[in-house]
Amino acid sequence: MQISDYIDDLVRATGFLSRLPMPARHFQGHDGSLSRASGMAPMAGIVIALCPGLVALLLSAADANAALTAILCLMVLIGVTGALHEDGLADCADALGARGGRDKMLDIMKDSRIGTYGVLALLLSFSLRAVALTVILSVAGGWGAFFVLLAVASASRAAMVWHWNTLPSARSNGVAAAVGAPEEGAATLALVSGTVVFVALVTFAAGIVAALFGLALLAAAARQWTTMVRSRLGGHTGDTIGATQQISETVCLTTLALLL
Repeated sequence: MQISDYIDDLVRATGFLSRLPMPARHFQGHDGSLSRASGMAPMAGIVIALCPGLVALLLSAADANAALTAILCLMVLIGVTGALHEDGLADCADALGARGGRDKMLDIMKDSRIGTYGVLALLLSFSLRAVALTVILSVAGGWGAFFVLLAVASASRAAMVWHWNTLPSARSNGVAAAVGAPEEGAATLALVSGTVVFVALVTFAAGIVAALFGLALLAAAARQWTTMVRSRLGGHTGDTIGATQQISETVCLTTLALLL
C-alpha cells in the first residue's frame, strides 16, 4: 500500500465514525466498504478526540472547574461522533436486558425507541466517564487529560475492530454486513496501532503502570463483552460494535482515574 492509500483509509474511517466533514475526493469511486479502512479506526479515534482534547487544554489553561470541563469535553465528543456509539450501547442494553430469544433481541436493536435499560446504560456510561475525566483533569492537568483522551479514543476503536473481526455478522442485511468485515491485515493494523498509541500516550501522561493496567482492563472488558454477544446473538451487529467502543472507553477511563 502507498501513503495515499493510508490517507484514503483514514479519511474514510473518520467520515464513517464521526460527523466531521471529510474531503469528497477520498470517496470518489469508492464502493463504501470499510474492510480495509477499518485498520485506520484507531487513528480516526485520535482525529475525533482532538476536539474534546483541545477543550480540555483550553479550559484547564483558563483554570476552569474540572467537573464542568469534563462534562463539556464529553458533550463535544458526543457532538463529533453524533452519538453513534452511545446509540449502539443503548440498543444493546435494551436488547440484552429483555427476555426473549435471539430474533427478539435483534428486533429490539432495530427499534429506534429507547427503553429503561438503554437509558440506564447511557446514564452509567456518561456518569462514569465524566467523573473519571474530572479526576484525570484534577490530578494530571490539561495535558494529561489531552493525552488520555487521545489514547483511549484510539484503543477503544481498536477493540471495536477486534470485536467486529472476531465474530461473524448476526444479520445478512445490517450496517456492519453492508460495509464488509475487516480484512485480517486491517484488523492486525488496528490492534497494533491502537496498542502502541495507547501505551505511549498514557505512559507519558500517567506512567507505565497505569498504561499497562488500563490496557489490560480494556482488553478484558472487550473480550468479556464479545463472549456475551457470541453467546446471546451468535454474531456482531453495528450496535454491538458501537457498544464495544463505549464499554472499552468507560472501563479504561475509570481504571486510569482509579490509578492516578
